[in-house]
Amino acid sequence: MKKLQALLCSFLCLTTVAAASARTFELSSPDGKIKMNVNADERISYNVSRDGKKVIEDSYLSLTTRDKTYGVNSKLKSSKTTSVSDEFTPVVAFKFEKIKNNYNQLRLNFREGFSVEFRAYDDGVAYRFVTSGKDEVEVMSEEFSVNFPAGYKAHIQQAGSFRSNQEEAYSHLNLPDWKAEDKMASLPALFEAQDGSMVLICESGVLSYPQMFIKGTGGNSLTPIFPKYMLEQKPRGDRTIEVTKEADFIARTSGTREYPWRYFVIVEDAGGLLETTMTARLAPESVIEDTSWIKPGLISWEWWNGAIPYGPDVNFEAGLNTETYKYFIDFASNFGIPYIIMDEGWAKSTSDPFNPNPDIDLKELVRYGNEKGVGIVLWLTWLCVENNFGLFESLSNLGIKGLKIDFMDRNDQWVTEWYERVLKEAAKHKLMISFHGSFKPGGLEYKYPNLVTYEGVKGMEQMGGCRPENSVWLPLIRNVAGPMDYTPGAMFTMQPNSYSAQRPHAGSIGTRAYQMALFVLFETGFQMLADNPTLYYRERECTDFITSVPVTWNETRSLAVKAGQYVAAAKRKGDKWFVGAMSGIDKPNWTDVEVTLDFLEEGREYTMTWFEDGINAPRQAMDYRKKSAKVKKGDKITMHIARNGGWAGVIE
Repeated sequence: MKKLQALLCSFLCLTTVAAASARTFELSSPDGKIKMNVNADERISYNVSRDGKKVIEDSYLSLTTRDKTYGVNSKLKSSKTTSVSDEFTPVVAFKFEKIKNNYNQLRLNFREGFSVEFRAYDDGVAYRFVTSGKDEVEVMSEEFSVNFPAGYKAHIQQAGSFRSNQEEAYSHLNLPDWKAEDKMASLPALFEAQDGSMVLICESGVLSYPQMFIKGTGGNSLTPIFPKYMLEQKPRGDRTIEVTKEADFIARTSGTREYPWRYFVIVEDAGGLLETTMTARLAPESVIEDTSWIKPGLISWEWWNGAIPYGPDVNFEAGLNTETYKYFIDFASNFGIPYIIMDEGWAKSTSDPFNPNPDIDLKELVRYGNEKGVGIVLWLTWLCVENNFGLFESLSNLGIKGLKIDFMDRNDQWVTEWYERVLKEAAKHKLMISFHGSFKPGGLEYKYPNLVTYEGVKGMEQMGGCRPENSVWLPLIRNVAGPMDYTPGAMFTMQPNSYSAQRPHAGSIGTRAYQMALFVLFETGFQMLADNPTLYYRERECTDFITSVPVTWNETRSLAVKAGQYVAAAKRKGDKWFVGAMSGIDKPNWTDVEVTLDFLEEGREYTMTWFEDGINAPRQAMDYRKKSAKVKKGDKITMHIARNGGWAGVIE
């Protein structure tokens, strides 16, 4: 539970400035650096500044149902200001064991039966609508008119339709070059000022509501766009559903409810994006009382490597069969990996989860896994789940620990509600969930912390389409929203000019040290080891390191960030610090990144063991060096990183 340590009301720690009409308000962040000016005249508008510099100007918000528009010619009834100093412990600690939740809030109450809540944090602002009505309403649209000062650049993931799985590469363009007729973008979206300061736009508390997308206008402003409410649908194959009839509205919902938070992370440089926890702070609290069974961790994954281990210890025909999965279980047990995943092919048909592949004895594998301390996660299509909701109880009774559910590829209200139905039923039977073919996180993972990761990312399963020049943006954009299943861990690594790989000889673009750094930098509750156990055994010292990297953390520190070029961060678990750095630079061959070890404890000597790019890594990406040295607080180290390279280490 979130426990309020202080709740001071009305004009304490912030100022409400009344204009002659008493409809203009100023809201400041706790540290006073961010200021939000709100006007509740004929339309509700706002401006935001940081350190006296305009960040968002003359922007408007409203909410239109079939019967009325909230926020246009609305009559202000009252206002209330509060200051909150709060700390809470998330069930799954993606960045911090404890999250500070300090903000100032302005609530404007209107006679038409609605309110707008505005919050100012030290790292951004947020707002949401709250309505009170007896009847169900049809939401036609939202006004999310955001205007930036001139000179901003957009870093966005553009989608061709609402049937997006949000796996597109990022586009980077000057905001005025994003025309109204161009493709829309999914959230989160990042906007960079000329001085390097950043504004990231996203949402949290998205419950029973469609995902919001945004569009450019050919100027310095943005507008929203939402998928329509689904009226009729029919199966298309055994994996997906075709929406055959849409409504003219975007949501059908209760007249009394809290709408999603629209938030803006506002930081003076890109490094601040690594440490923000805005989604968590705005998310609903957990509805699962006993969360002791929710245990995130590493997973050995067979799909990417074709399920074909080989070598003198593999005296069976490898493939989707009991012997192969026992081999994966043995591998996981040997390295302390708590789970394996059985992806497509474990069942005879993707539409029937109760009829396993005849070459697989699922009960025996569960028994064997329990004996070895390794749990099993099963892959399913979402349509299979929808048609067989009894599978949650059956698979839980069998001893399955979690499900990877795939191919939703939708963003409308129906599928958002479907996610929650799945999570509620899964929680009832103590099953963890990974959503693939999914949209981005939006706070549901805090209401149902058995949701430990989402895909919604251009990850390593894209093979040659997954490049460091795109992935280097993920800690600054996609991971800000929440956990992502990128599936790292390639042992065959190549530079872009020499890349050629496909399953079962899968490989990845980037160096070996780069791959190892991803385990430190990327946040997820299920962290896949995507490659073949044969290669992990062969590359033992690398495997020993990546299997030692936790998936939850006590704290996270940004060390050095140059947006689009490199990212370096340190994360603590207990008394160990793990450090990771990745480069998205293809030219020149080498980049030096200097960081200061100012996060270490004063007066103590540590041993730092790290993996860095080898001298030939710009051409042979598997070249790396393992090194060790004594370090202390305040030491400066230089990471010599190859093109598309990385650096990964532990300090203890």
